[in-house]
Amino acid sequence: MLNIRLAQVVRDVSRRLRDKPWGNIARSTGLKTLHLINIACAAHLFVEHVGWVAGPSMLPTMSVTGESVLENRMVSPENLQRGDLVTITSPLNPTRIVCKRILGLPGDVICVDPTGTLAPSTEHVLVPKNHIWLSGDNAAFSRDSRTYGPVSMALVRGRLVARVWPPSKFTVFRNNFNFID
Repeated sequence: MLNIRLAQVVRDVSRRLRDKPWGNIARSTGLKTLHLINIACAAHLFVEHVGWVAGPSMLPTMSVTGESVLENRMVSPENLQRGDLVTITSPLNPTRIVCKRILGLPGDVICVDPTGTLAPSTEHVLVPKNHIWLSGDNAAFSRDSRTYGPVSMALVRGRLVARVWPPSKFTVFRNNFNFID
């Protein structure tokens, strides 16, 4: 049965090749190849650069129920700035990806917990070289650098660029961080 079907396909292809000029075949094959490449690129971009953020730690910036975000995965550590929203591999559970805001860069002196719930509000830490200090926007429901300390820049996966879903809440994330010296 398979041999009969294969023979039919070969005859059909042979007939089509005989009936068409070679220029049309090359053009048709080229266009189909470009369409396939286009689909592959779109799938790659969607899988690699669109993510889902959910949970209470980033309220009010992000919804608890979850939102789709566009992520720039080609970010170098020297381009990170205070106030950037980043995704990192969780220092507590390497199978999870978390979203946090950068509060401190290498060399910054940071108040460990301004709320005073996890550490005295007078406790400060110097952020080491190649590390950052992260915080969730909703401190009461966030496990962040107050819990696990400075985070290695090697754990940074990308910087959030925009919220893309739901469309009614589309937002381009701008860095509006005010640094007080």
